[in-house]
Amino acid sequence: MKRHVYLSMKSLAEARDIFSKVWKDKRGLPEEINVEDALGRVTSEPVFARISSPSYHSAAMDGIAVRAEETYGTSEKSPRSLRIGESAIWINTGQALPAGYNAVIMIEKLHQQDHETIEIRSPAYPWQNIRKVGEDIVATQLLYPQNHRIRSYDMGALISSGVFSIRVWKRPRVAIIPTGTELVHYRDMNDLNQLKNQVIESNSIIISALVRESHAIPVVYDIVPDVEKDIRDSLINAAGSDADLIIINAGSSAGSKDYTADIIRENGEVLVHGVSMMPGKPTILGIVNGKPTIGLPGYTVSAVLSFEQFAKPLLFGLQGIPPPRSKTITVRPSRDIPSKLGIEEFIRVNIGKVGDRAIATPLARASGSITTLTRAEGILPIPPDVEGVSQNDDIEAKLIVDDEELLNTVVIIGSHDITIDIIADEIRHGGRNIRISSGNVGSLGGLIALKKGVCHISGAHLLDTASGEYNISYIKRYLRGLKVSVFHLVMRDQGLIIPRNNPKNIKGINDLTRGDINFVNRQAGSGTRILLDYLLDRSGINPDSITGYNHEEFTHMAVAVDVLSGAADCGMGIFAAAKALDLGFIPIDREQYDLIIPSSILETPNIQAILDTIDSHIFRERVNALGGYDPSKSGQLWMEVDS
Repeated sequence: MKRHVYLSMKSLAEARDIFSKVWKDKRGLPEEINVEDALGRVTSEPVFARISSPSYHSAAMDGIAVRAEETYGTSEKSPRSLRIGESAIWINTGQALPAGYNAVIMIEKLHQQDHETIEIRSPAYPWQNIRKVGEDIVATQLLYPQNHRIRSYDMGALISSGVFSIRVWKRPRVAIIPTGTELVHYRDMNDLNQLKNQVIESNSIIISALVRESHAIPVVYDIVPDVEKDIRDSLINAAGSDADLIIINAGSSAGSKDYTADIIRENGEVLVHGVSMMPGKPTILGIVNGKPTIGLPGYTVSAVLSFEQFAKPLLFGLQGIPPPRSKTITVRPSRDIPSKLGIEEFIRVNIGKVGDRAIATPLARASGSITTLTRAEGILPIPPDVEGVSQNDDIEAKLIVDDEELLNTVVIIGSHDITIDIIADEIRHGGRNIRISSGNVGSLGGLIALKKGVCHISGAHLLDTASGEYNISYIKRYLRGLKVSVFHLVMRDQGLIIPRNNPKNIKGINDLTRGDINFVNRQAGSGTRILLDYLLDRSGINPDSITGYNHEEFTHMAVAVDVLSGAADCGMGIFAAAKALDLGFIPIDREQYDLIIPSSILETPNIQAILDTIDSHIFRERVNALGGYDPSKSGQLWMEVDS
């Protein structure tokens, strides 16, 4: 059982420099293609015009062709008559200029006297309204230099100049080898319910798409199990193919079944094993049979970010062009983001414009969570020489959506609720291009974010245990000086999420102290946690007597997943989360969940769209279908609070 240690981990800059030396002087082979197939391709040599365009003198306007010298002296007071066929000839735009004629008078300037005679009242000058030979393109002129990417209008210019085929760099071919005994191809899945200890292989789909975005050609190999000989055979096969780059996905880390580094070393050279970046640390960079070879980590986000850093520059470089520059935006984090010294970290973030600032809300850091990329508007790099960034810092983030999407992003921070996802979908009906950026930091965290001006809306369900009222006392305490409007969203059932059929016969809160019960909690500051602590106190239960009380999750679905997976026997959450995963549920309380919005932005179009959405019949129908909700008052203004 061999395990590897990253003995010589390189910084991201060092790793890029080392790897770039493998390919920076290389280019793909040229090939000749038809111009009609040339969109997006890159010229491997200069392209010269074969003919001039236009290739003859032609009329630039509809009118009559004349000899300019015969019109001199003409004026309003001294008009001149021209006979068609003798001193003037009708001509249309693009038509060849008749021999002996050197000007065109546009039809709007003509006064027809009869069928054969035209009167003009101003003179023409030589070459007036005429496109001369070569006015646009002159034969033999340079149209495009080498390493020029062909655009749609370039294709028209090539054809117009008599160039019907060009030589371009061949698109690089990329061999992609997915590895993992647990992997199964989606085409082999006849019944998703039979998925046992298996993972549907999706990384090769993502990597293939990234390869195509880099104007290269992916060649995906069959899934290879974690068998050293099989991985070696696939690598040797790829090294002997016409691939310009080899990518082995997974098996690059330090586990006993991670063979990739040794196999590359046996058949070539390992240049780097381990890069001080997160995600992406287990990246391997090497050479096999003269071909650049990359071992991408198995976790999806790690694989994507590693590809962006190492494979993308290589593929563009082989085609003689730099990678497209990333769009960036200055953002301010919605909260402090800690980071490890010595590691360059890439944080996926939601970004929305709140006032005149772009606010970045960090998403989960899990390397295997592809949704942290699908939900993100940007990626926030944290340099290796700092221990994180402050919520007071202005930082450059890489945009992965269009700029205008940020203007139509509504930032909702607070307690997690499944109905926020329904709002995010329902608000898009009718062609509205509005995004919902949600941060799950708990109800108290949402109020604090609202006070700091880093979100548009806060979602809360904070019980005042003294009065039995929800949210208002907390709003008055934490939002002093900020006038807000409180809108009902839903009433929802809170309780204990348990496994289906309740194998441990859990009946209520008092059972949490049993020695055979492992509990999963919500984070401190969440409305669910406040409700639980209130119920425990009312029942005289010491939280220290509950196994798992300090095991915290940030969403109801995360609690439900812990119960489904067996990581916990029960957890506090909403009925809809239990129903979504076909789990059991013991109802304990029905609580009020509200949206708190600064009154100053109520009339803005995006906020009005939110309110229209939650006040709609279809929204209420969809929420009712989740179970455990009462949306009958959703969208109603409950009260304004000006403390």
